[in-house]
Amino acid sequence: MRYSQGGGLTPERQQFREELRLKAAERFAQGEASSPIAKDLRVSVRSVQRWRQMWDEGGPRSLRSQGPASLPRLSQKQFAQLEAELAKGPAAHGWEDQRWTLSRVKTVIGRCFHLTYTIQGVRKLLVRNGWSCQVPARRAIERDDEAVAGWVKDVWPCVEDSRR
Repeated sequence: MRYSQGGGLTPERQQFREELRLKAAERFAQGEASSPIAKDLRVSVRSVQRWRQMWDEGGPRSLRSQGPASLPRLSQKQFAQLEAELAKGPAAHGWEDQRWTLSRVKTVIGRCFHLTYTIQGVRKLLVRNGWSCQVPARRAIERDDEAVAGWVKDVWPCVEDSRR
């Protein structure tokens, strides 16, 4: 993601940036050059040039904040419903094993809310709401300890290279 906190600028930071653009617009009206404006506002000259072009085309109103780039497709209420569905477990939704994958969560979102997400979109949605990748807390029911022990005894020594 572009910003470290997972999804863009906070409203306070958007307001701060808008104020910078409007201060620059006041100085555009006075006829100042881009370099001193950039130095005083501590931004790049290219940003000031871009703002000046927008100001020339649309005036100070064109420098106002346009709000967030996109609104979340699932509301907080819907995400709470999704969490409740995920808490029921994969078996309740027709999968045999007890692990959630991004594609399975995508399927549940489609079934419950009739929305389509990409796999990356599902990951971003979950991370934005405080979810993270987890390792299962207990071993899978399907695990065959005898087969694992045999593999470690017979196959692994052949695969493992000597250190010399």
